[in-house]
Amino acid sequence: MALHTQESLSGFIASDPQLTYTERGDARLYVKIGQEHYRREEDGSFTQTETTFHDLVAFKKTAERAHDRLAKGDKFVAEGYVREYDHTTPDGEVVKAEEFVAKKLGHDLARTRYEVKRTRRQPAVTREAAGQSVDAEARREARNAAPALGL
Repeated sequence: MALHTQESLSGFIASDPQLTYTERGDARLYVKIGQEHYRREEDGSFTQTETTFHDLVAFKKTAERAHDRLAKGDKFVAEGYVREYDHTTPDGEVVKAEEFVAKKLGHDLARTRYEVKRTRRQPAVTREAAGQSVDAEARREARNAAPALGL
């Protein structure tokens, strides 16, 4: 089976998240996001260049959860796609605009410290899922324990 990939985006939340609802009643999150850009210098150092700002939207459960958990200033990572559309300016001019539509959205683990509280913990991988039979694994453990017990 082929590996499924999508576009991704990272940056920081530059505005207070706004939760609204579509005509169909679906939740819609809107935030202005910022991306810092850097230029690599010949000596190996980096110089920060202009920060750019963009629109990000999310819908339905992703929008509701992100609105509850994200705040202005948070560093984030998102998966989704860029959507281009026509936007009418206050002057009545129609211009091309774009927004990132986030299907998945959360804190950037490399740049955010927090604690996860779980109510119920499931094993990450069962022995059957890992391609091992439980009986074969039990026999292997018994063989490994036998020398330690002097058998």
